[in-house]
Amino acid sequence: MLTGSAIRRKFLDYFVQRGHKEVHSSSLVPQNDPTLLFTNAGMNQFKDVFLGLEKRDYNKAATSQKCVRAGGKHNDLENVGFTNRHHTFFEMLGNFSFGDYFKKDAIAYAWELITSPEWFGIPKDKLYVTIFKGEAGVPRDEEAYNLWLGQGVPKERVYEFGAKDNFWQMGDTGPCGPCSEIHYDMGVAASDQGHTDCEFGCECGRYVEIWNLVFMQFDRDASGKLNPLPKPSIDTGMGLERVASVLQGVISNYDTDLFKPLTKRAAELTGTSLTKELEKEANAKSAASLRVIADHSRAATFLISDGVLPSNEGRGYVLRKIIRRAITHGRLLGQTKPFLFAMSRTVCDEMEGAYPELKDSLKRVAEVILTEENRFSHTLDIGLEKLESSLSEGRLNGREAFKLYDTFGMPLDFMQDAARDRGITFDQSGFDEAMAEQRQRARASWKGAAKQTANPAYQKLPTSVFEGYRQTRSEGCEVLALLKGGKGTQELTAGEEGEVILDHTPFYAESGGQVGDRGWLYSDDHNTVVADVIGTYYPIQGVRAHKVVAKQRLQVGDKVDAVVSTGIREATMRNHTATHLLHAGLREVLGKHVKQAGSLVDPGHLRFDFSHFTAVEDEELQDIEDIINKEVLRNKKVEVIENVPIDVAVNEYHAMALFGEKYGDKVRVIKIGDFSTELCGGTHTGATGEIGLIKILKEGSVSSGVRRVEAITGEGSLKHFRKDHQLENVVASFVSPTLSQRARKEGAPARKDEALTIGVPISDTSSATEEVSWSPADALKAELDKKDAEIKRLARELDQARMKSASSTVASTSEKIREVRGVKVLAHRVDNLERGQLRTLVDQLRDKLGSGVVVLGSATNGNVALVVSVTKDLTGRIQAGKVIGQVAQKVGGKGGGRPDMAEAGGKDPGALDSALEDAYGVVESLLG
Repeated sequence: MLTGSAIRRKFLDYFVQRGHKEVHSSSLVPQNDPTLLFTNAGMNQFKDVFLGLEKRDYNKAATSQKCVRAGGKHNDLENVGFTNRHHTFFEMLGNFSFGDYFKKDAIAYAWELITSPEWFGIPKDKLYVTIFKGEAGVPRDEEAYNLWLGQGVPKERVYEFGAKDNFWQMGDTGPCGPCSEIHYDMGVAASDQGHTDCEFGCECGRYVEIWNLVFMQFDRDASGKLNPLPKPSIDTGMGLERVASVLQGVISNYDTDLFKPLTKRAAELTGTSLTKELEKEANAKSAASLRVIADHSRAATFLISDGVLPSNEGRGYVLRKIIRRAITHGRLLGQTKPFLFAMSRTVCDEMEGAYPELKDSLKRVAEVILTEENRFSHTLDIGLEKLESSLSEGRLNGREAFKLYDTFGMPLDFMQDAARDRGITFDQSGFDEAMAEQRQRARASWKGAAKQTANPAYQKLPTSVFEGYRQTRSEGCEVLALLKGGKGTQELTAGEEGEVILDHTPFYAESGGQVGDRGWLYSDDHNTVVADVIGTYYPIQGVRAHKVVAKQRLQVGDKVDAVVSTGIREATMRNHTATHLLHAGLREVLGKHVKQAGSLVDPGHLRFDFSHFTAVEDEELQDIEDIINKEVLRNKKVEVIENVPIDVAVNEYHAMALFGEKYGDKVRVIKIGDFSTELCGGTHTGATGEIGLIKILKEGSVSSGVRRVEAITGEGSLKHFRKDHQLENVVASFVSPTLSQRARKEGAPARKDEALTIGVPISDTSSATEEVSWSPADALKAELDKKDAEIKRLARELDQARMKSASSTVASTSEKIREVRGVKVLAHRVDNLERGQLRTLVDQLRDKLGSGVVVLGSATNGNVALVVSVTKDLTGRIQAGKVIGQVAQKVGGKGGGRPDMAEAGGKDPGALDSALEDAYGVVESLLG
């Protein structure tokens, strides 16, 4: 029996032997693709290749791609664990052709791999294939039909279906084409509906799709028209878990060796007895819960390893739901303590052979899951209380149930059972409606603009030769193409904006977070500027487009000198090299879990996003700043190593790959002593000393689990320190005269007794007359603290005076007391009192009445505060909350509270007097 790992390896070996490049799985977080929540298919990492936006140094590839389908339109989370083949995380085996082979070879490869005894050896009489029958003006896939027959597939085993099943498209526009699927007959035992004689096409679970071959042969334009692709391509996908169940002779994916070690570990951690009877009983709730934990632990481990962290939005929200659903199923098995974090070790042990990156992130993964488990424990307890409260009232409507499911992690089946046990009908339709609305919101939040195929004007152009690593001026550059408004043109005239493609150029095109170069294009007289270059970018891989504003007429075929602005380039280089130092410094101080999550490098500053759970403390930032500036002062050489094999760069140089970058077989390594080694295609200083100085400006949150640091270097740091020095002089003018004189002498010390007079913190070990260094910031803070203390003292005295004045009016309120239907009522105004003071005063007045209703109003700074008190002997007849509600309306506010005490606010001080006068009538009407 082939193990899951052996199946994966055998698949890849088959295609490598046939000239395919084995490509490692891309991250579960799609790179530069706003249309996807998670990587959900093998072709995702090749999307730009299929669209013609990117060129690779191979035209055939094979992968085992890690995928997640648990959000957006793929939100089938509730099915996971309760069916044989639903998963959140799975692996997609695939082979791809980028304009090389097409249907003939794709079909031949597929049939040989799965049926040949040398490879998978699946019996042919257990297989069915499907083709596109033709629909909506697209003809039947006659070619695929004949090719399948040519492989010896009987006619009666080739089925034809419409576009819903057998036509694939990347989006509303772009590459698309018919597809062929290979299905396996699992036998009557696999039918989840008890069918014994159903035929192919029945959806009872007996016939399982194991491989889909997509034939990309059309390009759908904005009008919906299908145009033939000049180089048709192949994209296939085979679910590893499904083919493992076939080859291992089991019906459920969960019974393969890919899952059994995980369900066994889940049983150990939850104290569940994993008996054979339990394993066999597909619908047993304990078995389902173990499968949920096994599946979700894989998804959580891989997602966190790839940089996703639990949050309340986007990817983090889906991860949080997956983790919490697993925890809840642990609770159903009786485990109330954290356990899921320990599952990540088992996932790593089982999968690190194929995904070695798991080992490096295991500690961080376990910490994140444990933190989420502890946080969710409290949330789930609240959810259980809310569920019990609803059930005790004899009801549980669908929307309430969905809130418990969505917010508090309550499993649907748990709520259904709880309702059934109480004899309460569960509102399934209401739950389904709320679920559908949530899915719609999820789809809307991730509905990015579909990528278009590359502009034909760029596709036929040769790769631009980049000379910018060695020089900032290139002469005799030929203008290969000009574009205006996205369309090709033969010339640009003075004042027009457009794009220029040169055969060779020193201009760096925006990539890897570094902005594109700016500069000028000179005429062949080497002296006249024909265009200002305002930016450089890649419209497609390898072609550099210079965004220009023409100064003179510029034509295709002209020869120009391309000159980069050295001032802008050098400032950008300083910031880029500083980014590498910053990355290394963050990892040294905060931990090796820190990974780049995005960056921006421009001439003015650098911005670096990284994975980290909490805010970086000021002391930590200072340590980081100290460490990286020591590297600057050491003036270490920035070593550039070209054309390094990717495996050598990662395994021998231990270079770090950066977020959002795609790497070929050969890479460029930037090495700064033993401090930093990264894969990078950007421009850098020759030595760290050229950076000048790195000043961290600020640190903050970008999203859950992602922090951002912004910094400056070189002349930017100089300008910043000049501003700081100006501020220091201003500070000196605020502190005591003795210290302010010393402050003007930069770095001058002060005597300890002088510093202590204004509260500057000084060590007690020094004598009173000993001179000590002091910080202007400390001096200013001490001075401000003194002022703040003085303000607070004066505010307290003012409050006391106001309260004393208000209390003195208590004796003069007798004439305002009126008897209303046998109840004494007092409405009184006293301004400039806070809520707390009003409560104190209303207690005094209530005590004076003995029995009655007190209404107090106060106007302060344009706002109204109201307090109503009702003595406890009257709360059966009249409630404070009802009184204050009507009184507050008259001053433009609202409020509420207990029967004996209520408070409100308002926005109309001018109406306060009349509102208080009307209070007597309000009480009368409520007394009835």
